[in-house]
Amino acid sequence: MSQSNAPENAFLSGPIVPALLRFALPLMLSLVLQALYGAVDLAVVGQFSSTASVAAVATGSQMMQTATVVAAGLTMGVTVLVGQAVGAGDKETAGIVTATMIRLFAVVALLLTVAVIALAPQAALWMNVPAEAMSETVRYVRICGGGMVFVTAYNAVSGVFRGVGNSRSPLLFVLVACAVNVALDLLFVAGFHMAAAGAALATVIAQAASVLFSLLYLRRHPLPFAVTRPGAAARKTARNILRVGLPIALQDALVHVSFLLITSIVNTLGVVASASIGISEKYFAVLSIVPSAFLSALSAFVSQNMGARQPRRAVQALMTAQGISFLFGAIIFLAAFLRGGFLAALFDKDPAVIAATADYMRGSAFEYLMVPLTFCFLGYFNGRQRTTFVMAQGLLSSFLVRIPLSYYLSRLPDTGMFTISLAVPASAAVSLTACLLYFFYLRRRDRSLLQPE
Repeated sequence: MSQSNAPENAFLSGPIVPALLRFALPLMLSLVLQALYGAVDLAVVGQFSSTASVAAVATGSQMMQTATVVAAGLTMGVTVLVGQAVGAGDKETAGIVTATMIRLFAVVALLLTVAVIALAPQAALWMNVPAEAMSETVRYVRICGGGMVFVTAYNAVSGVFRGVGNSRSPLLFVLVACAVNVALDLLFVAGFHMAAAGAALATVIAQAASVLFSLLYLRRHPLPFAVTRPGAAARKTARNILRVGLPIALQDALVHVSFLLITSIVNTLGVVASASIGISEKYFAVLSIVPSAFLSALSAFVSQNMGARQPRRAVQALMTAQGISFLFGAIIFLAAFLRGGFLAALFDKDPAVIAATADYMRGSAFEYLMVPLTFCFLGYFNGRQRTTFVMAQGLLSSFLVRIPLSYYLSRLPDTGMFTISLAVPASAAVSLTACLLYFFYLRRRDRSLLQPE
């Protein structure tokens, strides 16, 4: 039996906890490396360039993240469809999905490249980039936009590997990108004094190196199925990939936009409030790594078991992942609720910023008791191709709860960061409630379909 088949068999039989953890741990490490990837750019530019260059990289990377999550979201369609085909033992369909993905994502990469390069100046204006950082921000975004083909290719290849139950290989790809990025950041920014443009160029070359490494890796470690021409099935398969992946891509992009809108709302309260929410959001990206990893792990695990007609094992995996994820969430809740000031001090020494961040994290900390459960539900729904619901609940909680409630609370007399932060757990509670109701709806529907007529 080949190495690439071992994770597949572990998904479909045997103890669930070891199989989930073996798959989720590399995902967690990948998320950590991706967080460090952007931090290195900012740190090197901060040490060797002007404040305007720092602002350009900070804002430009946020703008690029919106395009990146579109590619990553679409990849979910590939992961789920490949996973279901592998679970059903249908290697031909898995190969057709992969071949169709290559054609589809080539078009996606071209569209994203054109959009990012063309819209960079307007996007910088929408983000209210300071005048002294405007030209560098646009240059940074356009250089990174030229590398969207590599971002799309990385996500596509990683999506296929996750579909077959292999999360270790994508970790290697990220590791290569990080190593090259650090070396080139130091060369271009510290050595050649290229400022934000140097950081952007380092990022693009690092992404290209990662994709090249992944292609060479595939030659040594081929997929457990042949990638064949899709033929007449190409159009239908492309529609299926978009049907599953497009709702995730839209949700991720719009939710990312919603965070930018909330930041702009809080920015009206002054620089202390702006800094405090910025620090809090940075911590959310780090503190939510465990539930985010289980979301991706369950998407692959559930898709394979649904393909193998093992829905009960899929539900058991959901409950197992929720238990592990909630345990970590409870620890994170205590850290954010009780030690928010200490965490803030790692980023800023201003007592006013530390106090404001501690207040904000004290209220938003309750989110960490709900996000572990919600993210696991979302992974389960992804694996069952229920991505339209995943998109709907995300947009509901963000645009109908979190944004308007944040705006309302920010306009109350004598409002503070604790009061404003209450919009965060309120939004999380709406998401969790929606997921619970939809889960029990699917359970009743499944039982009715199994009952004899």
